Amino acid sequence: MECAFCNNTSIGERKISENDLAWAFPTNIPITPGHTLVIPKRHVANITEMTLEERAAILDLAEKIKSALRKVFNAQGFNIAWNEEKVAGQSVPHFHLHIVPRTEGDTGIIEYEPRKFLYRPGSREESPQHELESVAASIRGAL
Repeated sequence: MECAFCNNTSIGERKISENDLAWAFPTNIPITPGHTLVIPKRHVANITEMTLEERAAILDLAEKIKSALRKVFNAQGFNIAWNEEKVAGQSVPHFHLHIVPRTEGDTGIIEYEPRKFLYRPGSREESPQHELESVAASIRGAL
């Protein structure tokens, strides 16, 4: 099985935290600094394939990550979402919950019109690995 999350060892190097059924790491193309993904350890494409225990583990870990993001990035709010299926923007067929920390005046999503809120102005270049590992270490330290 080819999966960008299951088969990419560099993602494990930037692991922030985990529990028995889920783990979290910074995304490689962040909308804002600290943009983190929480995924189930078991390979499943969408939320309906998860057990109730896996769903609870995802949400529990998401709350811990939010707390750390408040400390590290002074997050004042969050965009929390997942995409299901390619047509809806799911680029990796392994469930992943996006946690995007928000602060007043950041350069992330600035319009909430449904056709525009998933995009941001400017580039979405991939962040260097060392920056992602640094972000992961900072958030880990705040947990």
